Amino acid sequence: MEETHVATSTGLPRESSKRLDDIGWALFLIMIGAIWLMPAGSVPEGTWLLGAGIILLGMNGVRVLRGVKMSGFGIALGVLALAAGLGGLAGVKVPIFAILFILIGASLLLRPLLRRKTS
Repeated sequence: MEETHVATSTGLPRESSKRLDDIGWALFLIMIGAIWLMPAGSVPEGTWLLGAGIILLGMNGVRVLRGVKMSGFGIALGVLALAAGLGGLAGVKVPIFAILFILIGASLLLRPLLRRKTS
């Protein structure tokens, strides 16, 4: 007997978000595998960070177009990875972990201030 699934309006954003996450992971893993297959030294330093940033920011762009909630953490990581990747290509060391810790700390401080009060 064949099963029929009916999508409800409450399940669509969750399903769409899960699908987008799966696509993002697939692109990331394919990129890493392709980079590893290249001969040593043929891929510029920071290429994987640049690719990861593009994937993270691109996925959040698709989320906006589909009406799915964006990931603030994914955007922050995407911007950081993109900056670090571009820095690596330009020969500039970007202190990724220091910036990441600052972003996490700032988000912990600002999150309660930016939440809307529900009365």
